[in-house]
Amino acid sequence: MTITAQSIVRRVVETIQDKTSVRWPVNELVRYLNDGQREVVLYRPDSMVTNASLTLAAGPKQAIPSAGSKLIDIVRNTSGNKRSVRMTSRDLLDTQTPNWYGQTGVTEILHFTYDPRDPKVFYVYPPAASSGASLEIVYSAYPTDITEPADGVLYTSVSGNISLPDIYGNVLTDYILYRAYTKDSEYAGNAQRAVAHYSAFKEALSTELSATTGIAPKE
Repeated sequence: MTITAQSIVRRVVETIQDKTSVRWPVNELVRYLNDGQREVVLYRPDSMVTNASLTLAAGPKQAIPSAGSKLIDIVRNTSGNKRSVRMTSRDLLDTQTPNWYGQTGVTEILHFTYDPRDPKVFYVYPPAASSGASLEIVYSAYPTDITEPADGVLYTSVSGNISLPDIYGNVLTDYILYRAYTKDSEYAGNAQRAVAHYSAFKEALSTELSATTGIAPKE
């Protein structure tokens, strides 16, 4: 995305009045930033939504890319006539066609099944052939960590952009401030500041979700 990690860390050091990074080392703040990106994805998997074409492995069992945290949807075949793919119940398949796992592989998938308790795995019906089967899938990806700078540097040494969309810049700032004030919670007022910033973090995520669903296309 276009917001730099440095700009976020700068806002933080200005807020905590530690621009020389004596009490809160910059590499520590960057660790908080990386934790914050993962925390956002924990609450909002759609914040790192990724649409990609996946070449299927032979058989029914498939996995999303290693950079993904959980499957969101499967849209269609990306080969052949690009037929749409519909979700179905594994219990239904197991009841009606108990031996479906061992059927001959095909290149055009009709259905998929998914269990959120195993979020990186899904099954396709009929099973995929050894080659030629591919699907357009939607999944939540892991954010890429910002490289921690060396000890003793200033915020100007932080490089790289955040992985999340730009609208989450303020959310990440609140998360870092929550962690920073939690570190110094024994000082007067800092425990309350930490709570306030984490509350702002959670509320912003909730507000953005409501706004997103409110303007989403309807059937």
